[in-house]
Amino acid sequence: MPAIHEIINDAAQAYKGVIPADRWHEPYMPMADLEAEIAKGVRFYGYRDGGELIGVMGIQEVKDVTLIRHAYVRTRSRNHGLGRALLAHLNLLSQRPVLIGTWKAAVWAIRFYEKNGFRVVGEEEKNRLLRTYWTIPERQVEESVVLVDARWDNRQ
Repeated sequence: MPAIHEIINDAAQAYKGVIPADRWHEPYMPMADLEAEIAKGVRFYGYRDGGELIGVMGIQEVKDVTLIRHAYVRTRSRNHGLGRALLAHLNLLSQRPVLIGTWKAAVWAIRFYEKNGFRVVGEEEKNRLLRTYWTIPERQVEESVVLVDARWDNRQ
């Protein structure tokens, strides 16, 4: 778990000065918060290079969907397809619709998910989805977007 914690906090530096200042804190994710996420059912998968963990992405089954949670690649290892590989692997693990929440100011993250088959939902649907499937503060709801995969659009 220390390596996951280190990767998250290293990669999250990209948010510093981008997301609203009242949503940023040091460390971005305290160890107690990571432990709580795992206790709530977030399962982390990792990407290793030469035995070193360099990327992580979590998956969480909530109600009738799968959430992608806490997707991070070490700063020095970005832009080499690791995030894409992790996302593709996690997508294969679920038969359910996959939803992703991220900061609306993190335009690079939104572009990444859009390039990988996800689409941003409208404001009203975003608010409903965040309140249904995530447990986050209202302020974070205001500052986030939700992306969905084709299974969300094709559900009965």
